[in-house]
Amino acid sequence: MEKKKMSRAGLENLRAQLSHLVTVERPEIANKLKEARSYGDLSENAEYDEARREQQDLEAKIAELTYAIDNAEVVEDDNISIDEVGVGVTMTIKRVGTDKEERLDIVGTNEVNILEHKISEESPIGKAAMKKKVGDIFLVMTPAGEIEYEVVGISRQGE
Repeated sequence: MEKKKMSRAGLENLRAQLSHLVTVERPEIANKLKEARSYGDLSENAEYDEARREQQDLEAKIAELTYAIDNAEVVEDDNISIDEVGVGVTMTIKRVGTDKEERLDIVGTNEVNILEHKISEESPIGKAAMKKKVGDIFLVMTPAGEIEYEVVGISRQGE
């Protein structure tokens, strides 16, 4: 099994989500199942069927989070190099031929949030930018063709 890199905050977030699912949502669904069973015949009981589907979805999510936590490799802030692009850095890039810069945090796959400009090292831009240094140019394959970006800055996230 390949370990997935993530920040300490990302790991703690996953643990909090798992705890909520196990301690809050699992008992709620158990109560729904108990109530639905009290209605009698389970073969024609829509409430019971819905509660079972919710339970299956919840257990799948719990398994997914447990797997992610068990296979997490925390990237400690002290070990993050700002000499090159990697997990835990904020890179500033610009599309070659333009002056518009964009700041992107490189995070683990479980921390991705495009609205917050957090991309994974496995995303097309993240993958192409890995190990690049300030001044390096890299290509990203998109449905519209190749796009060239230049790395104009690298810093630790939050700096």
